[in-house]
Amino acid sequence: MPSSSLTPAPRIRTEPRRGLSSLLAARRVDIFLLMVAVVWGSSYLAAKTLTDTVGVTVILSLRFLITTLALALIWLIGNRRRAGRRETIVGVILGFTQAAVLILETQGISGTSATNAGLIISLVIVFTPITESVAFHVPLPRMVFIAGVVAVVGVCLLVSGDGFATPTPGDLLVLAAAAVRSIHVTAVSALTRGRGYSALNLTLTQSAVCAVVYTLADYHGVLQAVHSFDAGEWLGVLYLGLACSVFAFLVQTWAIQQTSASRASLLMGTEPIWAVLIGITIGREILTLPGIVGAALIITGTYLGLRSETRHRAATTPGHRDAVGKP
Repeated sequence: MPSSSLTPAPRIRTEPRRGLSSLLAARRVDIFLLMVAVVWGSSYLAAKTLTDTVGVTVILSLRFLITTLALALIWLIGNRRRAGRRETIVGVILGFTQAAVLILETQGISGTSATNAGLIISLVIVFTPITESVAFHVPLPRMVFIAGVVAVVGVCLLVSGDGFATPTPGDLLVLAAAAVRSIHVTAVSALTRGRGYSALNLTLTQSAVCAVVYTLADYHGVLQAVHSFDAGEWLGVLYLGLACSVFAFLVQTWAIQQTSASRASLLMGTEPIWAVLIGITIGREILTLPGIVGAALIITGTYLGLRSETRHRAATTPGHRDAVGKP
Protein backbone atom coordinates (compact mmCIF):
# COMPACT_ATOMS: atom_id res chain seq x y z
CA MET A 1 0.00 0.00 0.00
CA PRO A 2 1.19 3.52 -0.66
CA SER A 3 2.54 5.57 2.13
CA SER A 4 0.02 7.74 3.96
CA SER A 5 2.13 10.74 3.02
CA LEU A 6 1.29 10.09 -0.61
CA THR A 7 -2.43 9.82 0.00
CA PRO A 8 -4.23 12.82 -1.52
CA ALA A 9 -5.58 15.18 1.09
CA PRO A 10 -9.35 15.14 1.37
CA ARG A 11 -11.00 17.86 -0.70
CA ILE A 12 -12.78 20.59 1.11
CA ARG A 13 -16.35 20.64 -0.02
CA THR A 14 -17.18 24.08 -1.33
CA GLU A 15 -20.19 23.20 -3.47
CA PRO A 16 -22.75 24.92 -1.21
CA ARG A 17 -20.68 28.11 -1.13
CA ARG A 18 -20.15 27.97 -4.87
CA GLY A 19 -23.84 27.30 -5.36
CA LEU A 20 -24.79 30.37 -3.34
CA SER A 21 -22.25 32.53 -5.15
CA SER A 22 -23.45 31.28 -8.52
CA LEU A 23 -27.05 31.94 -7.56
CA LEU A 24 -26.28 35.48 -6.42
CA ALA A 25 -24.28 36.14 -9.59
CA ALA A 26 -27.06 34.79 -11.79
CA ARG A 27 -29.68 36.87 -10.01
CA ARG A 28 -27.67 40.03 -9.45
CA VAL A 29 -29.79 42.06 -11.88
CA ASP A 30 -32.98 40.90 -10.18
CA ILE A 31 -31.54 41.72 -6.74
CA PHE A 32 -30.59 45.25 -7.78
CA LEU A 33 -34.01 45.84 -9.32
CA LEU A 34 -35.64 44.69 -6.09
CA MET A 35 -33.43 47.14 -4.21
CA VAL A 36 -34.77 49.88 -6.48
CA ALA A 37 -38.30 48.78 -5.61
CA VAL A 38 -37.46 48.97 -1.89
CA VAL A 39 -36.02 52.47 -2.21
CA TRP A 40 -38.96 53.72 -4.23
CA GLY A 41 -41.36 52.10 -1.78
CA SER A 42 -39.72 54.06 1.03
CA SER A 43 -39.95 57.38 -0.83
CA TYR A 44 -43.66 58.00 -0.23
CA LEU A 45 -43.24 59.23 3.33
CA ALA A 46 -40.64 61.85 2.36
CA ALA A 47 -42.56 62.96 -0.72
CA LYS A 48 -45.86 63.19 1.13
CA THR A 49 -44.32 65.32 3.87
CA LEU A 50 -42.78 67.71 1.36
CA THR A 51 -45.91 68.10 -0.77
CA ASP A 52 -47.72 69.42 2.29
CA THR A 53 -45.46 72.48 2.33
CA VAL A 54 -44.36 73.22 -1.28
CA GLY A 55 -45.53 72.55 -4.81
CA VAL A 56 -44.84 69.42 -6.81
CA THR A 57 -42.55 71.09 -9.36
CA VAL A 58 -40.49 72.68 -6.58
CA ILE A 59 -39.88 69.30 -4.96
CA LEU A 60 -38.98 67.70 -8.27
CA SER A 61 -36.71 70.63 -9.19
CA LEU A 62 -34.70 70.43 -5.96
CA ARG A 63 -34.62 66.65 -6.17
CA PHE A 64 -33.13 66.62 -9.65
CA LEU A 65 -30.80 69.55 -9.10
CA ILE A 66 -29.27 67.52 -6.27
CA THR A 67 -29.30 64.40 -8.42
CA THR A 68 -27.57 66.14 -11.33
CA LEU A 69 -24.86 67.63 -9.10
CA ALA A 70 -24.20 64.27 -7.45
CA LEU A 71 -24.02 62.44 -10.77
CA ALA A 72 -21.74 65.10 -12.23
CA LEU A 73 -19.41 64.67 -9.24
CA ILE A 74 -19.42 60.90 -9.72
CA TRP A 75 -18.63 61.39 -13.40
CA LEU A 76 -15.70 63.69 -12.62
CA ILE A 77 -14.25 61.44 -9.92
CA GLY A 78 -14.68 58.34 -12.00
CA ASN A 79 -13.11 60.01 -15.03
CA ARG A 80 -15.78 58.49 -17.25
CA ARG A 81 -15.75 58.87 -20.99
CA ARG A 82 -17.74 61.62 -22.61
CA ALA A 83 -21.06 60.72 -24.13
CA GLY A 84 -21.21 60.62 -27.90
CA ARG A 85 -23.74 62.57 -29.93
CA ARG A 86 -26.17 59.67 -30.35
CA GLU A 87 -25.84 58.73 -26.68
CA THR A 88 -26.60 62.31 -25.64
CA ILE A 89 -29.66 62.45 -27.89
CA VAL A 90 -30.95 59.21 -26.39
CA GLY A 91 -30.39 60.58 -22.88
CA VAL A 92 -32.32 63.77 -23.70
CA ILE A 93 -35.25 61.80 -25.12
CA LEU A 94 -35.36 59.56 -22.05
CA GLY A 95 -35.04 62.63 -19.84
CA PHE A 96 -38.23 64.13 -21.28
CA THR A 97 -40.14 60.86 -20.88
CA GLN A 98 -38.89 60.50 -17.30
CA ALA A 99 -39.88 64.09 -16.54
CA ALA A 100 -43.34 63.42 -17.94
CA VAL A 101 -43.76 60.30 -15.82
CA LEU A 102 -42.84 62.01 -12.55
CA ILE A 103 -44.85 65.18 -13.05
CA LEU A 104 -47.95 63.21 -14.06
CA GLU A 105 -47.55 60.74 -11.21
CA THR A 106 -46.77 63.28 -8.49
CA GLN A 107 -49.41 65.75 -9.58
CA GLY A 108 -51.94 62.97 -9.97
CA ILE A 109 -51.30 61.56 -6.49
CA SER A 110 -51.89 65.00 -5.01
CA GLY A 111 -55.34 65.06 -6.65
CA THR A 112 -56.66 61.58 -5.93
CA SER A 113 -56.92 59.03 -3.14
CA ALA A 114 -54.04 56.77 -2.18
CA THR A 115 -56.19 53.75 -3.05
CA ASN A 116 -56.89 54.91 -6.59
CA ALA A 117 -53.30 56.03 -7.17
CA GLY A 118 -51.81 52.75 -5.92
CA LEU A 119 -54.15 50.72 -8.11
CA ILE A 120 -53.85 52.77 -11.29
CA ILE A 121 -50.05 53.25 -11.25
CA SER A 122 -49.61 49.49 -10.84
CA LEU A 123 -51.14 49.05 -14.29
CA VAL A 124 -47.63 49.70 -15.61
CA ILE A 125 -47.10 45.99 -14.88
CA VAL A 126 -49.66 45.24 -17.59
CA PHE A 127 -48.84 48.14 -19.92
CA THR A 128 -45.11 47.39 -20.25
CA PRO A 129 -45.40 43.91 -21.79
CA ILE A 130 -47.89 45.36 -24.26
CA THR A 131 -45.68 48.29 -25.26
CA GLU A 132 -42.63 46.03 -25.45
CA SER A 133 -44.48 43.51 -27.59
CA VAL A 134 -45.58 46.27 -29.98
CA ALA A 135 -42.13 47.89 -30.09
CA PHE A 136 -40.19 44.70 -30.78
CA HIS A 137 -42.93 42.90 -32.78
CA VAL A 138 -42.50 39.84 -30.59
CA PRO A 139 -45.56 38.30 -28.92
CA LEU A 140 -45.09 37.53 -25.24
CA PRO A 141 -46.49 34.40 -23.58
CA ARG A 142 -50.01 34.67 -22.26
CA MET A 143 -48.82 33.92 -18.73
CA VAL A 144 -47.01 37.28 -18.58
CA PHE A 145 -50.29 39.09 -19.10
CA ILE A 146 -52.10 36.81 -16.65
CA ALA A 147 -49.38 37.47 -14.08
CA GLY A 148 -49.81 41.21 -14.59
CA VAL A 149 -53.55 40.97 -13.99
CA VAL A 150 -52.97 38.91 -10.84
CA ALA A 151 -50.53 41.54 -9.58
CA VAL A 152 -53.01 44.35 -10.31
CA VAL A 153 -55.72 42.54 -8.37
CA GLY A 154 -53.23 42.14 -5.55
CA VAL A 155 -52.49 45.87 -5.50
CA CYS A 156 -56.23 46.55 -5.50
CA LEU A 157 -56.64 44.48 -2.35
CA LEU A 158 -53.45 45.87 -0.86
CA VAL A 159 -54.64 49.48 -1.01
CA SER A 160 -58.37 48.91 -0.56
CA GLY A 161 -58.54 50.08 3.02
CA ASP A 162 -60.44 53.29 2.18
CA GLY A 163 -62.48 51.84 -0.67
CA PHE A 164 -62.41 52.73 -4.36
CA ALA A 165 -63.58 56.31 -4.89
CA THR A 166 -65.17 57.92 -7.95
CA PRO A 167 -62.54 58.64 -10.62
CA THR A 168 -61.16 62.18 -10.57
CA PRO A 169 -58.86 64.21 -12.84
CA GLY A 170 -56.05 63.01 -10.57
CA ASP A 171 -56.93 59.41 -11.46
CA LEU A 172 -56.56 60.23 -15.15
CA LEU A 173 -53.15 61.82 -14.51
CA VAL A 174 -51.93 58.73 -12.66
CA LEU A 175 -53.28 56.54 -15.45
CA ALA A 176 -51.36 58.65 -17.96
CA ALA A 177 -48.25 58.32 -15.75
CA ALA A 178 -48.56 54.52 -15.81
CA ALA A 179 -48.86 54.52 -19.60
CA VAL A 180 -45.91 56.90 -20.08
CA ARG A 181 -43.80 54.95 -17.60
CA SER A 182 -44.33 51.76 -19.60
CA ILE A 183 -43.27 53.64 -22.73
CA HIS A 184 -40.23 55.03 -20.91
CA VAL A 185 -39.09 51.61 -19.68
CA THR A 186 -39.56 50.12 -23.14
CA ALA A 187 -37.72 53.06 -24.71
CA VAL A 188 -34.75 52.56 -22.38
CA SER A 189 -34.59 48.95 -23.47
CA ALA A 190 -35.06 49.67 -27.19
CA LEU A 191 -32.65 52.61 -27.39
CA THR A 192 -29.81 51.36 -25.20
CA ARG A 193 -29.61 47.56 -25.23
CA GLY A 194 -26.51 46.26 -26.98
CA ARG A 195 -25.18 49.74 -27.83
CA GLY A 196 -22.58 49.99 -25.07
CA TYR A 197 -23.96 53.23 -23.66
CA SER A 198 -22.81 54.31 -20.23
CA ALA A 199 -25.55 54.03 -17.60
CA LEU A 200 -23.94 56.96 -15.77
CA ASN A 201 -23.93 59.20 -18.85
CA LEU A 202 -27.52 58.36 -19.68
CA THR A 203 -28.73 58.92 -16.12
CA LEU A 204 -26.81 62.20 -15.83
CA THR A 205 -28.35 63.49 -19.06
CA GLN A 206 -31.85 62.42 -18.00
CA SER A 207 -31.46 64.08 -14.61
CA ALA A 208 -30.18 67.31 -16.13
CA VAL A 209 -33.18 67.45 -18.47
CA CYS A 210 -35.56 66.86 -15.55
CA ALA A 211 -33.83 69.52 -13.44
CA VAL A 212 -34.10 72.13 -16.22
CA VAL A 213 -37.74 71.32 -16.99
CA TYR A 214 -38.90 71.43 -13.36
CA THR A 215 -36.85 74.51 -12.43
CA LEU A 216 -38.14 76.53 -15.37
CA ALA A 217 -41.68 75.54 -14.41
CA ASP A 218 -41.44 77.36 -11.04
CA TYR A 219 -38.04 78.95 -10.44
CA HIS A 220 -39.52 81.52 -8.02
CA GLY A 221 -40.85 78.71 -5.84
CA VAL A 222 -37.52 76.94 -5.99
CA LEU A 223 -35.64 80.02 -4.78
CA GLN A 224 -38.13 80.54 -1.98
CA ALA A 225 -37.85 76.92 -0.87
CA VAL A 226 -34.05 77.11 -0.80
CA HIS A 227 -34.24 79.99 1.69
CA SER A 228 -37.09 78.61 3.81
CA PHE A 229 -36.45 74.85 4.08
CA ASP A 230 -35.52 73.53 7.52
CA ALA A 231 -33.19 70.59 8.26
CA GLY A 232 -35.95 68.00 8.08
CA GLU A 233 -37.16 69.19 4.68
CA TRP A 234 -33.63 69.24 3.28
CA LEU A 235 -33.12 65.71 4.60
CA GLY A 236 -36.22 64.59 2.73
CA VAL A 237 -35.09 66.26 -0.49
CA LEU A 238 -31.60 64.77 -0.18
CA TYR A 239 -33.08 61.31 0.29
CA LEU A 240 -35.25 61.72 -2.80
CA GLY A 241 -32.34 63.08 -4.81
CA LEU A 242 -29.58 60.67 -3.76
CA ALA A 243 -31.29 57.39 -2.90
CA CYS A 244 -34.45 57.52 -5.00
CA SER A 245 -32.80 59.13 -8.02
CA VAL A 246 -29.00 58.70 -8.16
CA PHE A 247 -28.96 55.13 -6.90
CA ALA A 248 -32.30 53.99 -8.31
CA PHE A 249 -31.97 55.48 -11.80
CA LEU A 250 -28.38 54.31 -12.26
CA VAL A 251 -29.34 50.78 -11.29
CA GLN A 252 -32.52 50.86 -13.37
CA THR A 253 -30.76 52.07 -16.51
CA TRP A 254 -27.95 49.55 -16.09
CA ALA A 255 -30.26 46.64 -15.26
CA ILE A 256 -32.66 47.17 -18.16
CA GLN A 257 -29.69 46.91 -20.50
CA GLN A 258 -29.03 43.46 -19.04
CA THR A 259 -32.59 42.11 -19.08
CA SER A 260 -35.98 42.78 -20.66
CA ALA A 261 -38.29 45.70 -19.96
CA SER A 262 -41.07 43.33 -18.89
CA ARG A 263 -38.87 41.54 -16.35
CA ALA A 264 -37.62 44.85 -14.96
CA SER A 265 -41.16 46.20 -14.70
CA LEU A 266 -42.39 43.08 -12.92
CA LEU A 267 -39.60 43.29 -10.34
CA MET A 268 -40.03 47.02 -9.78
CA GLY A 269 -43.76 46.35 -9.60
CA THR A 270 -43.20 44.91 -6.12
CA GLU A 271 -42.80 48.51 -4.92
CA PRO A 272 -46.26 48.56 -3.19
CA ILE A 273 -45.24 45.63 -1.00
CA TRP A 274 -42.16 47.44 0.27
CA ALA A 275 -44.19 50.60 0.77
CA VAL A 276 -46.61 48.69 3.00
CA LEU A 277 -43.84 46.94 4.94
CA ILE A 278 -42.12 50.26 5.59
CA GLY A 279 -45.44 51.80 6.57
CA ILE A 280 -46.00 49.00 9.09
CA THR A 281 -42.53 49.11 10.61
CA ILE A 282 -41.87 52.85 10.54
CA GLY A 283 -45.30 54.40 10.16
CA ARG A 284 -46.92 51.92 12.58
CA GLU A 285 -49.71 51.15 10.13
CA ILE A 286 -51.85 48.01 10.37
CA LEU A 287 -52.11 45.59 7.44
CA THR A 288 -55.62 44.13 7.15
CA LEU A 289 -56.49 40.66 5.90
CA PRO A 290 -57.29 41.94 2.35
CA GLY A 291 -53.90 43.64 2.37
CA ILE A 292 -52.16 40.39 3.29
CA VAL A 293 -54.00 38.57 0.49
CA GLY A 294 -53.10 41.38 -1.91
CA ALA A 295 -49.41 41.17 -1.01
CA ALA A 296 -49.50 37.42 -1.61
CA LEU A 297 -51.11 37.94 -5.01
CA ILE A 298 -48.47 40.50 -6.02
CA ILE A 299 -45.68 38.11 -5.06
CA THR A 300 -47.41 35.26 -6.91
CA GLY A 301 -48.03 37.35 -10.01
CA THR A 302 -44.45 38.60 -10.04
CA TYR A 303 -43.05 35.08 -9.69
CA LEU A 304 -45.27 33.63 -12.43
CA GLY A 305 -44.50 36.51 -14.75
CA LEU A 306 -40.75 36.28 -14.17
CA ARG A 307 -40.69 32.53 -14.72
CA SER A 308 -42.76 32.71 -17.89
CA GLU A 309 -40.82 35.67 -19.30
CA THR A 310 -37.48 34.00 -18.51
CA ARG A 311 -38.45 30.77 -20.26
CA HIS A 312 -39.78 32.66 -23.27
CA ARG A 313 -36.63 34.79 -23.57
CA ALA A 314 -34.37 31.74 -23.15
CA ALA A 315 -36.24 29.90 -25.90
CA THR A 316 -36.14 32.79 -28.39
CA THR A 317 -32.61 34.12 -27.72
CA PRO A 318 -29.69 31.87 -28.78
CA GLY A 319 -27.04 31.48 -26.12
CA HIS A 320 -29.13 33.41 -23.61
CA ARG A 321 -28.06 33.43 -20.01
CA ASP A 322 -30.74 34.26 -17.51
CA ALA A 323 -30.48 37.98 -16.80
CA VAL A 324 -26.73 37.93 -16.62
CA GLY A 325 -24.74 40.54 -18.50
CA LYS A 326 -21.47 42.38 -18.29
CA PRO A 327 -21.81 45.85 -16.77
